[in-house]
Amino acid sequence: MTDAVLDVRPLGFPWATTDPFLFCAYHDDAYPKGNGTWGPAASLAGRDIGQDFSRKDGWSMYHGESVPGFPAHPHRGFETVTIVRKGLCDHSDSLGAVARFGRGDVQWVTAGAGIVHSEMFPLLKTDEANPLELFQIWLNLPARRKMAQPHFTMLWADQIPRVTLRDAEGRASDVAVIAGRFGELAPLAPPPDSWAAQADADVAIWTLRQDAGARLTLPAAASAGTRRTLYFFKGASATVGGRAVQGPVLVSVRAEMPLEIVAGPGAECEWLLLQGRPIGEPVAQYGPFVMNTQQEIMQAMQDYRRTQFGGWPHGDAAPVHGGEPRRFARHPDGRQEAPG
Repeated sequence: MTDAVLDVRPLGFPWATTDPFLFCAYHDDAYPKGNGTWGPAASLAGRDIGQDFSRKDGWSMYHGESVPGFPAHPHRGFETVTIVRKGLCDHSDSLGAVARFGRGDVQWVTAGAGIVHSEMFPLLKTDEANPLELFQIWLNLPARRKMAQPHFTMLWADQIPRVTLRDAEGRASDVAVIAGRFGELAPLAPPPDSWAAQADADVAIWTLRQDAGARLTLPAAASAGTRRTLYFFKGASATVGGRAVQGPVLVSVRAEMPLEIVAGPGAECEWLLLQGRPIGEPVAQYGPFVMNTQQEIMQAMQDYRRTQFGGWPHGDAAPVHGGEPRRFARHPDGRQEAPG
C-alpha cells in the first residue's frame, strides 16, 4: 500500500510552501486593549519599532509605528490571499481601493504589473483585548500573467462556501472553501488572471476544523502532478493517512489519493490546506518582487522607482478607516460593497 504521507516537519515562520505557492505567514496576535487611536494601550519600550516581529507579550507591531501592521509597500508578479479569522485588517492601495475586512473574510489581490498597498490592524476596542488571527498566502503568477493589470477582490465570510460533515459517531468537521472544489462544493471565482482561474491548475485553499476525535476524508485532487500540503496549526495530535503527528506541523501528502485525517482525543484540531499543480517556471525574487529572471527583478525595481506603481493616493502611509467596526470595500472604480 502506498504511503499517503510524503513528509512531516515542524512549522516555522513563515511556513514552508511549494510551487505554485511562494509564502504563507500565520499571524496570531494577542493584542491588548486599544489606546483610542487604534494602537495598543501598552508600552512599546523594548520593541524595534518599524521592524517588530518580537511577539513580546504575545504580539508584534510588525512595520507599524503606532498602529500594528504593514504600511505602504509594493508588490509585483504574484498574488496575496489574506484570510482574517479574528480582528480587522484595513487595506489601502495605489489603485485607490480601500477596505476593512475580518471575521472570516478573505481578500485576494493580484499584484500583476505592480501595486502598492498597506495592511493595518487597528485595535478598535478600548475596554477589552483585540485578538488578531490571519493567514497571508502568496500565490505565484505564471510568466504570461506577471504583468497583468492589478486586481482587487473581496470574498466576504457569508459568501464563502462552507460545509459541516459528521462521521459515524456524529463528530463534526467544518470545511471552508476559499479556492478549489471540495466534492460538490464550488468556490467563489478567483481573480481572472490568477493561476487558480485555470481549471487544470487544481489550486485549492481550504480551512478545516475538527471536533476532538473527528474523522474526515479529503477527496483526491483532480489533476495529475498536483501538490498538497496540510498545515496542522491548532491541536495536540492527529492521524494523517494513518500516520500519527504532533502539532504544530507541516504534512506533505500525495494529492492523487483520498486522505483520511483523524483529530486526536481531547481537543479540536485546525488545518490549512494548500494545493496546486506547479507552475514549473524559474522564480527570481527580491523582497516584494517575484519574477522569472534577475533582469526582470532589476526592471521591477527601476519601474517602481520611476512610477511608484501609480503613486499613493492616500494622505498617510498607514491609513486606518475610522472607529466603526463595519466591514466594507470601495473598489478602484468607486463601487462600494459590504457583507450581507
